[in-house]
Amino acid sequence: MADEIMAFHERIRKVFLDGQWWFSVVDVVGVLTDSANPRFYWGKMKQRLAQDEGFVEVLTKCQQLKMRSPDGKMRSTDAADTETLLRIIQSIPSPKAEPFKRWLARVGTERIQEEVEPSLAEARLIRTYRRQGSSDDWIRQRMTSIRYRNGVTTEWGLRGAETGQDYAELTDTLSEGKFGITTGQHKEFKGLKPGDNLENSETIMELAIDSLGDATSITLHQARDSQGMPQLQITRTRAIPLDGF
Repeated sequence: MADEIMAFHERIRKVFLDGQWWFSVVDVVGVLTDSANPRFYWGKMKQRLAQDEGFVEVLTKCQQLKMRSPDGKMRSTDAADTETLLRIIQSIPSPKAEPFKRWLARVGTERIQEEVEPSLAEARLIRTYRRQGSSDDWIRQRMTSIRYRNGVTTEWGLRGAETGQDYAELTDTLSEGKFGITTGQHKEFKGLKPGDNLENSETIMELAIDSLGDATSITLHQARDSQGMPQLQITRTRAIPLDGF
């Protein structure tokens, strides 16, 4: 299934915007239905999603974004983020869509089980990292960094962070405190592309510094009883240069 998803991903036009990927819905429809006119198919499908299936938000959840068309020109097309795209795929009556539907059903079952037993989510991540060839030492440090990251974001939420922008700004504040650069600059330093996960490319030392910085931030927020974004932004750890990592 992973190979099918990768092949599918490579055939779909996409742009990175506001921290996430947006995919051409017409391309998805064309690949999964073999329709001679995927744009017309998608037009009729939008009506069915809203009228027959109750997915009335489909129009608001899709954005008109410019992507390069086959003639080489940049043209506007309906684009959907990952969550909306997967919802659309569920409603495509085509044999080519069935592998994706089965995968969604399996993933959904796993996530429900993980809600009941959180250790299952950790075990799944460990299996994924091992398949990717990561060492046991790196995996242990990565799992520790995830726990502290979840801890500090929970603390931010309890103390006044609300929007995605709030969390992004606080993450940059921590990054500047830990490494002297923003998250975006850290990605550039490592040669990563938009959408790549920074922590998954970090060294054991970087992950350890992440954990220490997050743990320090939690402790300081609790000791100072930080409330609201201005106070949350003040907490910093001491920057450690990236040279040599």
